[in-house]
Amino acid sequence: MACTVPFRILNLSGSHFALPSTRVRVTLTRSHAPSTISNRPSGLSSNSMSQPGASADPTAIASANDAPSQQDVVVQYVVLRRDLIDTWPLGSVVTQGCHASVSAVWSNKDDPFTLHYCSPDNIDSMHKVTLEVKGETQIRNLSEKLTSGGIIHKLWIEQPENIPTCLATKPYPKSIVSSYFKKLKLCK
Repeated sequence: MACTVPFRILNLSGSHFALPSTRVRVTLTRSHAPSTISNRPSGLSSNSMSQPGASADPTAIASANDAPSQQDVVVQYVVLRRDLIDTWPLGSVVTQGCHASVSAVWSNKDDPFTLHYCSPDNIDSMHKVTLEVKGETQIRNLSEKLTSGGIIHKLWIEQPENIPTCLATKPYPKSIVSSYFKKLKLCK
């Protein structure tokens, strides 16, 4: 079986350097196949709500042994729009973030980082970072940046209004995704 997988390099502390544009072609033999193989697309892309994503890589292979080290916490980022926080009822904005978060997790339920994040040992100590952007233009730009970096996420589009309200990443080790969010403010 041949496939294309993301290539990551470990630094001396054991955390990953993300090289989203670098991919390596791997051929697996039966005796070396990882314990978890996912040949289905995640269904997420940078601009989907409930429609299947065109940018998801259906040939990505991950191993349960890829679970992050203790030092590299698995985190899910949720990004809300400040203009909606200031004009919509708070519960409505929180609901939008919940929709995006659940969709990103469920669409990647077989991903090793998601399995680790939702495992019985970790379910009561999930890590989420909730950030904010100014408005629609910024959330769309962030979504495009994540897509170009190979970061799987859900841009939630509220229907029937067709309004992008928030986005959430699938769970990732913090060292892989934190650089995409370093310029954003915590949502307060």
